[in-house]
Amino acid sequence: MPKKLSLALLGAALFLAWNGLLLLFLWGRPTEPGPGSSRLLPAQLLRLAQDAEAELRLQRQLLLQIQQLGRLQKPQKTPPKTPPKTTKTPPKTPPKTVKEEEEEEEVIPVLVLACDRSSVRRCLDKILRYRPSARRFPVIVSQDCGHAETAAVIASYGAAVAHIRQPELGDVPVPPEHRKFQGYYKISRHYRWALGQVFRTFRYRAAIVVEDDLEVAPDFFEYFQAVLPLLEEDPSLWCASAWNDNGKEGLVDAGRGAELLYRTDFFPGLGWLLLAELWDELEPKWPPAFWDDWMRQPEQRRGRACVRPEVSRTMTFGRKGVSHGQFYDQYLKFIKLNDRFVPFTKMDLSYLKKEPYERAFLQQVYSAPEIRLDELRREPGAHPGPVRLQYRGRDSFKA
Repeated sequence: MPKKLSLALLGAALFLAWNGLLLLFLWGRPTEPGPGSSRLLPAQLLRLAQDAEAELRLQRQLLLQIQQLGRLQKPQKTPPKTPPKTTKTPPKTPPKTVKEEEEEEEVIPVLVLACDRSSVRRCLDKILRYRPSARRFPVIVSQDCGHAETAAVIASYGAAVAHIRQPELGDVPVPPEHRKFQGYYKISRHYRWALGQVFRTFRYRAAIVVEDDLEVAPDFFEYFQAVLPLLEEDPSLWCASAWNDNGKEGLVDAGRGAELLYRTDFFPGLGWLLLAELWDELEPKWPPAFWDDWMRQPEQRRGRACVRPEVSRTMTFGRKGVSHGQFYDQYLKFIKLNDRFVPFTKMDLSYLKKEPYERAFLQQVYSAPEIRLDELRREPGAHPGPVRLQYRGRDSFKA
C-alpha cells in the first residue's frame, strides 16, 4: 500500500477515536446535585457544546498536520532522466576492395568475329594481355566459315574465351549482279547472328565489337570503360569507336593527341561499342550486305554521333579479307596505334555531350585562321596550329 494512503487512514482513525472518547467522557460526567440543578442544565449543555466545538477545531488542525507530514515524507516523483543527446557518428564504411568495385561495374563483353584467319591469335593475345578484368570484360569469339585451323586456335585458349559458332555456313542467296560480293553477304549474316547471341541469348546491356584482324592498344579497355556512361546518358550518341579514319602518323596531333576525343558524324567501326537499345532498333532492318556502309546512311544515323579518339586504339593487320588487301596497302596499314596509356576513367569527359561540345567546337573552328587548300599544300609546315579550310559548295568540298 502506498505510504501516503497509510498515513491518511491512520490520522482519520485517531481523529474518530479521540472524538468518540471525548463524547463518552462528556456525556458520562455526573451532574452536580443540589437545588437549582434544573436551572444549571442549559448552561452546562452550552458549555459542553463549546468545549466540543473547540475540540473539533483542534482535531481538524491535528488531521491537517498529519496530512502535511505525510506529503513531506512521501518521496517526490522526479521525471525520468533523459539521457543526454549524443550525436552518433555513423560507423565508417570500410574501403571497397578491388573485387567489390569490379562487381559493381557493368559487364561489357568483347565480341570477336572470326572466320578463317588463324592469325586471330594475335588479336586475342593482345585483348587478354590488356584486359583489366576477366569478369567485367568476358571475351566471346564468334566463328563463321567452319575453318578447322582457326577453330583449333580459338579452342587453345580454353576457358579464357567463349567460343560460339555461326550455324549457317552455306552461301547466301544474292542477286546475280552481286555474286562477287558473296563474302560481304556472309559477313552481314554473321554480324546479325553474333550480335543476336550477345543481346538476345546472353542478354548483355552493351558490347564491344572487334574483328579478328585487329590489334588493340594498351588503354583500349580504359577508353571504352570511360565512354560507356556517355552513351547511356546522351541520346545524341549512338556508338563509340576505337578507330580514327584520319589517324595516319603525320595527321594526328603529336603533342596531346593521345588524350583527345571527338564526336563524329561518320561511323568508324573497327572496334566499336554499342548498347542493347541500339541493337533493338537495328536488328529488325539489318541489311543483307555492306552493313558498315548501311550504318552510315542518314536513315540509321538519325543525326546521332559517335565518339572517336584522335589516335586510334585499334590497328588492322589483316591484309587477307574480302577486299583482297585493296584498302590495307593503300591506307589502313598507315594508321597509328596509340602506345601510351591514358587514364580516361579519371578524366571528366562531359565535354563530349552534345551542347557543351558544339559550343566549344564551333568556337574553335571559327577562331582558326582561314587558308586556301593550295596554300596548305604548298607550305604544310607554315601553320603549326589549327587552320580552317572554307568550302562553299560540293565541288570545292571535293577539291
